[in-house]
Amino acid sequence: MQTKGVNMTPVSPGPYREAPPCEGLCRSCRAEGCGKKEEAGRCFRIRGGRPLKGSVSVHGAKNSVLPIFAAAVLCRTPVHLARVPRLSDTGVSLRILESLGCISALSEDEAVVDPSAVTGSRIPDRLVREMRSSSVFLGSVAARTGEAYLCLPGGCELGARPIDLHLMGLRALGMTIEEKGEKLHAYHNGLKGADITLPFPSVGATENILMAAVLAKGRTVLRGAAREPEIQDLCRFLRRCGAGIVGDGGPVLYIDGVPELMGCSYAVMGDRIEAATLLIAAAVTGGEVEVRGFSPADTGAVLGVLRRMGARLRVYRDRVQLSAPHRLITPGRVDTAPFPGFPTDVQPVLSAAAALAEGETVIGENIFDSRFKHLSQLVQMGADVRIDGRTAYIRGVESLHGAGLKALDLRGGAALVTAALAAEGESRIGGLQHIERGYERLEETLSALGAEIERV
Repeated sequence: MQTKGVNMTPVSPGPYREAPPCEGLCRSCRAEGCGKKEEAGRCFRIRGGRPLKGSVSVHGAKNSVLPIFAAAVLCRTPVHLARVPRLSDTGVSLRILESLGCISALSEDEAVVDPSAVTGSRIPDRLVREMRSSSVFLGSVAARTGEAYLCLPGGCELGARPIDLHLMGLRALGMTIEEKGEKLHAYHNGLKGADITLPFPSVGATENILMAAVLAKGRTVLRGAAREPEIQDLCRFLRRCGAGIVGDGGPVLYIDGVPELMGCSYAVMGDRIEAATLLIAAAVTGGEVEVRGFSPADTGAVLGVLRRMGARLRVYRDRVQLSAPHRLITPGRVDTAPFPGFPTDVQPVLSAAAALAEGETVIGENIFDSRFKHLSQLVQMGADVRIDGRTAYIRGVESLHGAGLKALDLRGGAALVTAALAAEGESRIGGLQHIERGYERLEETLSALGAEIERV
C-alpha cells in the first residue's frame, strides 16, 4: 500500500538509538530490560564554560505528538503527520499502534498511520510500561473498538500519578471499567455525551475524555479541562479529522460527538519545553541565542522568569532572541502550576540555572511529589540546595564543577546537561535513555550552538 509516496509497510521503530550489550559494564546480567544494559556505552561527555551562541529550531512537541498518535486510532483513513520528533517514546507509540492493527511508516520527521484495519484492543504490557503517556490510548482504543485492555503505565518515576480522573470521566461517558490489580479492562455498548467536571485540570484525563467523547452520541461538556497548548494542538488535529470541538484554550470544552472521523494531514506544534530548555541553557552559560519554530505565547511564564533573572529578550511570533548577563540573578520564588502557570517540565532545568544565580531561589513543585531527584546530583557539582517537602531552596554559588552524573528521569536529565554546560571542567552524564524520551539528538542541537558535548 502506498500513500503520498510513503511506503506503508509495517515497521517497529523501537528506540532510535539501540542500546549496546552489557559488555564491560554488567558482566553478570544479560536480562532483557536491564538498566545497566541500557547505559552501556551511552553517556554525554560535556566540557562546560562555553557560552551558547547561534540560532536553532526546535523539533515537534513530544507532549503533542503522543496523544495525536493515540487519536489516529479513531480515524477510518490514513493520517499524515509532519514535524514528528525522533524520540524513543515516538517509537513506543508506533509499536502500540501496530499491535492494534495499524500500518505505519516513518521517514525523517514525517509519519503516516493507516488505522483502517484496527482490530486489536489489547495494548501490550511491555510497551505500556515503557511510556507513562500510553494511558492516553485507553479512551481512543475503547471508543474505536468497543473495549480496551491496559496495564498501569510506566515511564519516569515522578511519584504517584493516579489515573482516577481518567477513569471517572470515561465512566461518565458510559464505559464500564474493571480493575484487577494493575490491569484495566474498559468496555461499552455505546458512548453517550455527559457533563463532566474535573477537580484538577489533568492533561492526561482531558486528553482521554476528549478522545472518547468525539465518538460519543450527543454533547459532552468537560469542565475544569486542562488548557495546555498541547491540548489545543490535539483539538486542532481532531477538528481537522471532522470532530466537533469548541472551547479549547479555556477551562470548558464542548464536544459534539460524530459517527466517525477521517484521517488528515497535520503538522505537530513546536516543542515549547525544548525551547525553554535551550533558552535557560543559554542564559546560564552567558550566551546569546535565537530559538525558532515555536510559539512564544506558549512559554510566557518561562520568559517572565528569565526576564526577572536578568536576561534580555526579543520576542517575535515564532521565535525568541535571548542575550544573557554575565551572571543571572535569582527570580525569587517560582511555583509550578497548570498552564498558563510555570510548567513542571521546566522546573528541573530552572533549578540548574538557579544553582548559579546570585541570591536564593525558592522553587515550589505543585504537580508531582517526586521531582527533585536531580538536585542531589547538582549538589555533587557544588550546588547549595535544601529541600523541605515539595519546596527547594537553592542558594546560587559562584561556580559548579564537572562530575560523573546519571539522569534518573527525562527533565531531570535535561537539568544535569544544563548544569554541565555551565560548570567548570568535564562532566559525564549517563542514563541517556531517559533524555532520549523527550529530546531529539540533544547533543547535536547543543553542538550547533557551540557547546562542547559528545556522545561517548
